[in-house]
Amino acid sequence: MQFDAKIPGGPLEEKWNRHRFDLKLVNPANKRKFEILVIGTGLAGGSASASLAELGYHVKTFCIQDSPRRAHSIAAQGGINAAKNYQNDGDSIWRLFYDTIKGGDFRSREANVYRLAQLSNDIIDHCVAQGIPFARDYGGLLDNRSFGGAQVSRTFYARGQTGQQLLLGAYGALMRQVAAGNVEMFPRREMLDLVIVNGQARGIVVRNLITGEIETYAADAVLLTSGGYGNIYYLSTNAESSNVGACFRGYKKGAACANPCFTQIHPTCIPHTGDHQSKLTLMSESLRNDGRVWVPRNAGDFRDAQDIPESDRLYFLEEKYPSFGNLVPRDVASRNAKDQCDAGRGIGLTRCAVYLDFTDAIHRDGEDIIEKKYGNLFEMYERITDETPYKTPMMIFPASHYTMGGLWVDYNLMSNIPGFFVLGEANFSDHGANRLGASALMQGLADGYFVIPYTIGGYFAGTDLPPVTTEHAAFNDSVKQEQEKIQKLMEIQGKRTVDNIFRELGKIMWEYCGMSRNEKGLQEAMQLIQNLRGEFWEDVLVPGNDKDFNKSLEKAGRLADSLEFAEIMINDALTRNESCGSHFRLEFQTEDGEAKRDDDKFCHVSIWQYQGEGQQPAFHKEPLTFENVELSQRSYK
Repeated sequence: MQFDAKIPGGPLEEKWNRHRFDLKLVNPANKRKFEILVIGTGLAGGSASASLAELGYHVKTFCIQDSPRRAHSIAAQGGINAAKNYQNDGDSIWRLFYDTIKGGDFRSREANVYRLAQLSNDIIDHCVAQGIPFARDYGGLLDNRSFGGAQVSRTFYARGQTGQQLLLGAYGALMRQVAAGNVEMFPRREMLDLVIVNGQARGIVVRNLITGEIETYAADAVLLTSGGYGNIYYLSTNAESSNVGACFRGYKKGAACANPCFTQIHPTCIPHTGDHQSKLTLMSESLRNDGRVWVPRNAGDFRDAQDIPESDRLYFLEEKYPSFGNLVPRDVASRNAKDQCDAGRGIGLTRCAVYLDFTDAIHRDGEDIIEKKYGNLFEMYERITDETPYKTPMMIFPASHYTMGGLWVDYNLMSNIPGFFVLGEANFSDHGANRLGASALMQGLADGYFVIPYTIGGYFAGTDLPPVTTEHAAFNDSVKQEQEKIQKLMEIQGKRTVDNIFRELGKIMWEYCGMSRNEKGLQEAMQLIQNLRGEFWEDVLVPGNDKDFNKSLEKAGRLADSLEFAEIMINDALTRNESCGSHFRLEFQTEDGEAKRDDDKFCHVSIWQYQGEGQQPAFHKEPLTFENVELSQRSYK
C-alpha cells in the first residue's frame, strides 16, 4: 500500500501558500451545513474547535476532563518557539526550519517542518492579540530565551506557565463560540471507537464517564486531538488521564500508526522516589538557560553538594558539548545524564539523579532576577522536595514526557482514512526522532489555528458526503462491540489491580524501550508484555459497576489499549536497525557514544497498519527526501 503525503510541488518557501490557493473552498453559507467532531480540548483541539466554529462550521467538542481548561497542554512550562528574530541574533524562518529538522535527526518531512516554521510568527501575533501575557523586557517589548538545540533566543514565554496562558487563550476563543451556539461541549466523555461508513470517518462512540452510558455522534469529519502516549511508561510527566486510547481505537479501525518507537525522555524532571508514585513532575527546560548540570567527578562521592569543591565537580554537558553546553537537545542531555548515573556518579537516595545548579546565576544576576524568571518553578520544586533551589542545587533525572510518533497524516493532516484528521501530538508529522523544546505548543496551535481551517475545507469541497445518522448499522455494531468489551472487563474479577499491572508494564517499557534499546532486550520485552497481557485478561480486578463513575473501569480500558500498543512500539524499535534522535539502539552508535543513523536503509517513516486480532500489523514505508538540507551526522559539540 502506498502512503501519499500529498506534498505540494514548487519551491519549499512557496509550498504552503501555493497549496492554500489550490485547495477548493466552501462557500460561507454552505459551511453551516457541515458538522465536525473534535476529540480533545488542548491547544490543538481548543484552537481547532474555535477556528472552525468561527468560520461557520457546526462543531461538537469532546474532552475527558470536567472542563476544557484541564487539558494537559496547561502543564507546559517553558515557552513557544517563533522565528521573529526580535533579539537580532541571526534567527530566521530558515534557521528554525533547519534546527527542527536537525533536532529530529533528519527523520521528518521537509515540507511539514518548513510550514511549521512559517506559521510560528503568525501564532505569536495571534496570541498577543488574544492578550496572552508573554514576558516583556524593561522597555515593554516581547522577551525571548533560549531552549535546547538552538544557538539563538527564539522562545516566547510566560514565566513557567506558558502552556497555561496559551490554553486559556484558546479556551476563551472556544467558549466564545460555545456561547454563540456554534460549538457544543461534551465534557467527561471518552472516545471508545471511530465509526467508518463507506470508507469515510463519519462519527464516534463515546462513554459518558459520569453515568456510564454509551453515546453515539455522527458528523461529516472527525478531528482527533487527544495527545500522545507517554503514559505507556506509567511514570511520566503527563497527566494521569492522558492515554493512547483514542489514537489506538482509530488505529484498530484502519488508521496507520507512524514511528511509534520515537518517544521523548525529558532530561529535567524531579526524580522518582518509589512505587508509591503515580506520575512525575517536569522541571522546565528553560531552567537550563541559567542552571548548570553536574555530578561529582569521582564515582562513589556521596558528599552533599555544598561540600563538593569546584575541582571535584564534572559539568559533563559543558565539557562534552562546548558549543551548546547545557542547552543540547533533550535526547542528548537525557542519555548523558543516564550515562553518568550508570558510571556511579549519580546523586540522591536512589543514585539516579544529577544536579541542576543555579549558584553561579544567582551570584551573577541576583536572586530577585532569577525569581522573576523561574519563581513559580522553584516554588513547585520546593513544595515537592522540601528543598529550595536558591540554596541547594535541584536534583533532576530524565522521565517520559512526549511522543513524536503518532497516527500517520498527510500534508493536510488527514490520516489514511478519509475524513479522519489528526492534529497536535496525536500525529507524527513534524518532529522526526526528537522534538526540540518549545516546539510542541507551536505545532498544536499551528495545526488548530492555521492549517486545519484550510485543509478541512478542501476535503469537504472535493468529497461526496451522503447523509449519515447514528441509526446507521455501523454505529449499532460499534456500540455492541464496546459494550461486550466493557462487560468482559467487569466479569474477570481477578486479584490484581489495574495500577499494579500498569506499573509492571511501565517498568518493562522503561527498562527495555526507554532511553536506550537493544535487540535482545526488545525481544525479551515483547515476551514479557505478551505474558502480562494474558495475565491482565485473566486476573485484573475492576470493582464497582459500569453504569456509574468508575475510575478503575476507565483505567482498565486504557491499560488494555496500552498493552497492545506496547507491542507495536517494540516491533517498530526492533525493525529500525539504527540509532536516531530518541531511538538509541546500543548496537548502533559512534565511537564517542552518539546516535549513528543509517540513511541508506532507514531514511523513511515507519508505518504500521492493523490487520486484525492476533495478526501481525502490516509494515509500510514512506520515503523521506531531502532536497533543501544536507543529511549529516548530528553534532552539538
